[in-house]
Amino acid sequence: MVAVLTAVLVMAGVLAGCGSSSNDIKIGLLNEMTGGNATMGTSSANGAKLAIKEANAKGGVLSKQIQAVVADNKSEPSEAANAMTKLATQDKVVAITGMFASSNAIAASSVAESAKVPFLAVGATNPKVTVDEKTNKVKDYTFRVCFIDPFQGTVGANFVLNTLKLKKAAMLVDSSSDYSKGLAAFFKDAFTKGGGEVLAEEAYLQKDQDFKTILTKVKALNVEVLYVPGYYEEVGKIVKQARELGITIPIIGGDGWDSPKLVEIGTAAALNNTYFTNHYSVDDTSEASKAFVEAYKKEYGQAPDAMAVLGYDAANVLIDAIKRANSTEPAKIREALAATKDFPTVTGSTTLNATHDAVKNAVIIEMKDGKQMYKATVKP
Repeated sequence: MVAVLTAVLVMAGVLAGCGSSSNDIKIGLLNEMTGGNATMGTSSANGAKLAIKEANAKGGVLSKQIQAVVADNKSEPSEAANAMTKLATQDKVVAITGMFASSNAIAASSVAESAKVPFLAVGATNPKVTVDEKTNKVKDYTFRVCFIDPFQGTVGANFVLNTLKLKKAAMLVDSSSDYSKGLAAFFKDAFTKGGGEVLAEEAYLQKDQDFKTILTKVKALNVEVLYVPGYYEEVGKIVKQARELGITIPIIGGDGWDSPKLVEIGTAAALNNTYFTNHYSVDDTSEASKAFVEAYKKEYGQAPDAMAVLGYDAANVLIDAIKRANSTEPAKIREALAATKDFPTVTGSTTLNATHDAVKNAVIIEMKDGKQMYKATVKP
């Protein structure tokens, strides 16, 4: 009897040490914690954890505390699907948020749809994340809190045409990335419709190291601007190698550039005269932004990037949906997410439209001496 009682007490102590109980509401945070997009996934998870901490400090939701169940997709689509399966079937979360890379989000969303678990993507911008490519139907359980690439590509093209006043472009596209291919296509469409001309489209693969062959081909064309809609690891190397080859023209990209690693890889000097479209600028002077930046710095000892803000916003949108659903049933949370309208977030008022996408402003960021400088805000 004494042995049994001791074992029970030891187990109780272990469970108490975990900081959770069976009454907690479990939310999955599925992100790129390792691999090629690790800085973005880590930022997203940090933002979400801060939102959950703040919500719990205010009493939680439905009189329960929220437990974050963190999962790593290793920056790979297959791993994203595997992690989504574990969260939905083994961890029994009521909803899942996270994901930056569109290829990862598309793979994970297929699992979420089958499991009927709400999935709120953070920064995945390809249209195929929320709309099934084969049936062209909106996915029932998949949503996102960010703008999508048709808008982002158009913003980039118009910036080149109207602000930089340039009309001859070349593109370097990651052919292994849905994000890169999609954003390039939307940029090209808007750019050519606006009177620009794309003289070359060169392909590379994620994790490539040497880009000098394709850059040499581009240099010979005497284009005025280079569009590189990729992720920071490859972008940093492309920009650095372009400058080494004497390519001094402006280089433009998308939100995949947003990482402190970009400067480390590309170097501050090489990144001068480069610009990218993004979801947020830390220079935002709104009260919501200032409060978030202060809280994030206090929690993590560094300034947030756009992915941290989107992770924070997504978690708050999800928490609000659970409150409005007045239930932890996934189907009811899904209904509440679909009805999200004018919810205040750091990146602006959030409404999820008929295709489950957020309609948001974009900002233009200029890289100057290794620092991100706010350039302009563009409304949809």
